[in-house]
Amino acid sequence: MKALFNEEELMLKAVVREFADRELIPKAPEYDKTESFPWDNIHSLSSMGLMGLTIPEEYGGANSTYAQLMIAVEELARGCAATSVIHLTHLSLGSESIIRFGSKTQQGYFLPKLASGEFLAAFALTEPSSGSDASDIQTIALRTKEGYTINGSKTFITNGPEADVLIVFAATDPNDGAHGISAFLVQKDTPGFNVTEQKGKMGMRASSTAELSFVDCHLNENERLGLEGEGFHIAMSIIDSSRMTVAAQAIGIGQAALEEALKYSNHRVTFGKKLIHHQAIQFMLADMATRLEAARLLTRRAAQLKDSGREYTKETAMAKLAAAEAAHYVCDKALQIHGGYGYFNSSVVERLYRDQRVTEIYEGTSEIQRLVIARNLIKEQ
Repeated sequence: MKALFNEEELMLKAVVREFADRELIPKAPEYDKTESFPWDNIHSLSSMGLMGLTIPEEYGGANSTYAQLMIAVEELARGCAATSVIHLTHLSLGSESIIRFGSKTQQGYFLPKLASGEFLAAFALTEPSSGSDASDIQTIALRTKEGYTINGSKTFITNGPEADVLIVFAATDPNDGAHGISAFLVQKDTPGFNVTEQKGKMGMRASSTAELSFVDCHLNENERLGLEGEGFHIAMSIIDSSRMTVAAQAIGIGQAALEEALKYSNHRVTFGKKLIHHQAIQFMLADMATRLEAARLLTRRAAQLKDSGREYTKETAMAKLAAAEAAHYVCDKALQIHGGYGYFNSSVVERLYRDQRVTEIYEGTSEIQRLVIARNLIKEQ
């Protein structure tokens, strides 16, 4: 571990892990059961400076590297996956959009509030008809004398009910496909903007999800993010980097499942000896740990490439694919090791099994990651 991380990263890892053990893990079962938003967790993250981890210092953030962000996200997800998705949506999707594409005025207004945790951010791309085809935007933003009028809807938007500012993508030129999409900054109290919470998720139940509707929602010119027609580029660029945070999240969930499996197999006795002394269980644990470590190294490589200003599209897709599928494998085997006890919802591994599943779906399904990897391999020939 010391060879992989520098001293500053090891300190960050220790601090976030201790917080997760003390604050997140004990509360996670109840939050999952009630589907209530974990505001106390978010306030704690704010007080620790984690809500502004990668936001520049001039705006009140810590200006941390993405390699450091991966460490924090993994440890948060190990403690409470739902809290980690609130955090990564706020930081690597919402805040990062403003960091990279916002005007100085937009940055000056929003980033200090986002860094302190006063504002929570969301990223509104997905629509009822789009899914993996992110360019199929039916929400329309028509130009007016004052700016734009938006009509349409979004769905499955994480942080939607609580977000103070949302990055919203709409077609400013519906006839120009991906080149006709623009991005906008929509604040929660904007007239014509409505939020309907979506309950009943399989996992990540404490993170809120919403359907958004826009009915003659009027925005000023200065509420557009970036240039007109630049929205699809913004979305793909942000998702490209945020995929590695989902990889780190998946690793954290898998790590929690591995630790639960180790504890249980060291306690449970069958056929006169502890489970951990059965070779079949040892082989499972070995495979679980190896897959997680391989995914962790892929994720760290992607983050280091981003931090060094080099191309990382293929590498972040590889990291997300490997991490999500490793977490699936690890959670499945952890539940298998627990046997019947793991199948009931009082079991930690049952919750982890449910939480993990969405990491293979959001921010690009595993199938989309394979397409991204293959296209980059072909391009490199």
